Amino acid sequence: MLHPVDEFAMHRAFALTLTVTTLLLAGCVSTTTSPSPQSAPQTETVSRLSVSQANTRLAPIKARMEPVAERECRARTQGMNCDFLIQVHPDRNAPANAYQSLTESGQPTITFNAALVSDVHNNDELAFIMGHEAAHHIMLHISRQQSNALIGQAVGGLLASAVGLDASIVDLAAGVGGSIGARAYSKNHELEADRLGTVITHRSGYNPVRGAEYFTRIPDPGNQFLGTHPPNTQRIAIVKQTAAGL
Repeated sequence: MLHPVDEFAMHRAFALTLTVTTLLLAGCVSTTTSPSPQSAPQTETVSRLSVSQANTRLAPIKARMEPVAERECRARTQGMNCDFLIQVHPDRNAPANAYQSLTESGQPTITFNAALVSDVHNNDELAFIMGHEAAHHIMLHISRQQSNALIGQAVGGLLASAVGLDASIVDLAAGVGGSIGARAYSKNHELEADRLGTVITHRSGYNPVRGAEYFTRIPDPGNQFLGTHPPNTQRIAIVKQTAAGL
């Protein structure tokens, strides 16, 4: 158990880290970052496909979406690996989720869990989710999130050191700062990925507005401070607005 003075110091470090890190990131970093991997809110499934069945359902959407996503990637970036690997997670029992990550060699990977492939109502929803995850890579959200986490970690540690806290509290404050930094712009990243994902979905011949109806059936994260996802209504509005301009 912490000594009362140390406990007070820890809370003070947390408060300082929370306030100053957020302000610093708002002033010095571009308005994009995103958690890695990037994931959709989870839902429960009633009838879950096997991994093989999920791959079969995903295959025709992948065949149409992948070349479009790769063209968008090459057109919008320089020197980036645009060779997407799109796959189904081998664990059939994993909860409904889709996320973008990078392999050790830097290849962008979009992973669907079988539960999510089971949950979608139509190919437009599956295509929109795929376009959304591809957009995270194209817009450098993983590297931006990592950069913001490092900034937050440094600020947290400096603040704790400045007020004379001991090494263990400095480490704790650095960890808090890193977490805040990682989350600071994750909502904006989701909206950016929704916007570009709409374009990719549309150019692949699918209906992104119909695809975004997936948001009407999953839990709404609301507008929580430092939450990772924006309200579902806001995401649907971004998709409709972007689609109207295509």
